[in-house]
Amino acid sequence: MKVLGISAGRHNGNTDIAVKEALLAAQEQGAEVIFINLFDYNILPCTGCESCTMMMGDVAMGKRDDYPGCVLKNKDDMDKIMDVFQTCNGLIVGCPTYDLLPSSLYLKFAQRFLAYELAFRLKIGAVKENPNMVAGLISVGGSCHDWQGFSLEALGATMFTNSVRVVDQYMVTRVGRPGNIVIRPDHLERVHKMGENIVKAIKTPVEERTWLGDPDMGLCPNCHGGLVFRGDVHWDGIRFPYECAVCGAGLELKDGKFVLAENGLCRDRNVDEARGYHLDEIVATRIDFMKRMGEEPEVKETINKYKEIKFPAI
Repeated sequence: MKVLGISAGRHNGNTDIAVKEALLAAQEQGAEVIFINLFDYNILPCTGCESCTMMMGDVAMGKRDDYPGCVLKNKDDMDKIMDVFQTCNGLIVGCPTYDLLPSSLYLKFAQRFLAYELAFRLKIGAVKENPNMVAGLISVGGSCHDWQGFSLEALGATMFTNSVRVVDQYMVTRVGRPGNIVIRPDHLERVHKMGENIVKAIKTPVEERTWLGDPDMGLCPNCHGGLVFRGDVHWDGIRFPYECAVCGAGLELKDGKFVLAENGLCRDRNVDEARGYHLDEIVATRIDFMKRMGEEPEVKETINKYKEIKFPAI
């Protein structure tokens, strides 16, 4: 068992302490543990070049034989981290919350994940097997839930790209100064339990793994996220009454609670095959756009119009 702890907080601050406490518990249960702080690595932001999805799409369509990876892979430390990341059985991810969301450092790291999207690489044969990783997520903030409203959900939304199943998550509240968490034994006990839960999940057969966090957490019965919205029409016509913004489960409201709708897991982002439909969507959208670019001169003319518009900058 190998468990990787990732902290996006300041060195030796509350996030570091929380992740290390969870790793101690995993180590006590027999796991090999690794700890990294993202401040120690050079991570370039995603440029939005689309090379990763375009090249994976080309492999899927038989237009090229292989996928070489992210165009930034030799320019920073992302590949070095991901080479270890993708050999682990479990993750403990800790991140401070400054303004309702995870920190920009963590998001810069996680938004590079698309180039390593496991479902896409499985679909095109670049990866042969899902390592079935599990994760525990920790958000850390100086106030209560009202000032960490998107933190855990945003962290959860970054896990699917590598087919990591979140089995536990916890919000550390009211720890405004570095080291504040050490006078909150309730927080330390809970993240210690998370480390134990990660090892328990690793030891459980994949098909039998379940949610191990607080049973009444969140609104979604599938991922326990707290963000639900009215369903809209998907690109292929599917529509649910409600959807979980985190895992994509289709939901309906019964007796004041959200429950899975009929066929509600067909877009569950925890499932590689369901997430693989997104590559189909990307490819279909690209084909349609390129076709119209070739057939409708006004499309290119309109794009050029915006290229030529110049406004004063700072």
